[in-house]
Amino acid sequence: MTIEISYESKTNLDIPYEEIIENMVEASLDFEDFPYEAEVSVTIVDDEEIRRINNEYRGIDRSTDVLSFPFNEFSVPGNFDDIEENIDAFNPETGELLLGDIILSTEHILEQAKEYGHSKTRELAFLVVHSMLHLMGYDHMEDDERIVMEDRQRKILELEGISR
Repeated sequence: MTIEISYESKTNLDIPYEEIIENMVEASLDFEDFPYEAEVSVTIVDDEEIRRINNEYRGIDRSTDVLSFPFNEFSVPGNFDDIEENIDAFNPETGELLLGDIILSTEHILEQAKEYGHSKTRELAFLVVHSMLHLMGYDHMEDDERIVMEDRQRKILELEGISR
């Protein structure tokens, strides 16, 4: 598995962010019984940069806590049966399934941890799990989708011993 982590923020989270990210990526893949080795890119940026990216790719001119850019589309969330039909889904050098990119805002991690009354570790872990589920086809635009996604997020975090 390849997890590329890039820290481009001037704001220091002062937590073992690499370990947290790696653990949450692996926990998410394990929970979904992900059948392949995967490649995921995680970039940690300042609010100004995530705002720029959000505006450029989504047309929304404001910062956000996390952006997910899935490399693949899944007809059924968490169902990877048909992915081998798409040869471009795999890194030709490593054979790993290219899942996508996660971009996180340090300011939002700090603000939301304080706002929700939990640790920075819990907030980062939650955002990574949330984004990993997006990379595997889950969404929360409709109520039924939101309920499924929230349940999965909660279970993954609980299995890893991360609570509010």
